[in-house]
Amino acid sequence: MVDQVNHPPHYQSEDGIECIDAIRASMSSTEFTGYLKGNAMKYLWRYTYKGHPYQDLDKSSWYLELLKEVVAEETGRTATKGSQS
Repeated sequence: MVDQVNHPPHYQSEDGIECIDAIRASMSSTEFTGYLKGNAMKYLWRYTYKGHPYQDLDKSSWYLELLKEVVAEETGRTATKGSQS
């Protein structure tokens, strides 16, 4: 079964570049973090309306985890799941 949340094949080019990597490369850090926050909010907003609530919640979590990684990179901290700091 294809994982529709983590690295779905329709978001990868024939030469192996993932769409999220191309998006990140095209934006400043501030723009990219805004993009990640917006997508997390979008999936939270719609999870009860599209018929796939768990998939949308997983997608929201995916964007939030990536946001944590980006913030950790920028601040020199380590992003860990469920961290409070």
